Amino acid sequence: MNIQKITTYTVAALGVLGAIFLVIIVGKGDDAIEMSAMQGDFSSITPIILLAQIILAITILITVVFSVKNLASDKEKLKSSLMSIGAFLVVLIAAFIFSSGEETPMQDGAVLSANGARLVETGIKMFYFLTVIAIAAMSYGSVRKLINK
Repeated sequence: MNIQKITTYTVAALGVLGAIFLVIIVGKGDDAIEMSAMQGDFSSITPIILLAQIILAITILITVVFSVKNLASDKEKLKSSLMSIGAFLVVLIAAFIFSSGEETPMQDGAVLSANGARLVETGIKMFYFLTVIAIAAMSYGSVRKLINK
């Protein structure tokens, strides 16, 4: 049995399961599901949510496996990918170094730790750094194209 048949049967089975769960949900009706949910009973929608999570996990797993397989088969692609990951890590480390953290009271009365505040600031600074890098790269390409004409 080849991969095409396995994929076709798996997709068909997951599609049939999804259709069955959808029929069950539609058959119960909005009001019944809403009343059950108010009482803490989510049994009518749990199966379709679990099915969606399983499909997402399968998709992520297949994507990662085939991406790694594709990268491992070509040394140039692997080198380029590792350089990109390295550059991304350099930006992450720079953002972390330039970030500071102090305890911050939140709206619900809880306190965000200094380390948590530093991580949030790291994420914000990293976004800014990557935005500046992207704008600079696009500008460089446009200016270079104009000069060469």
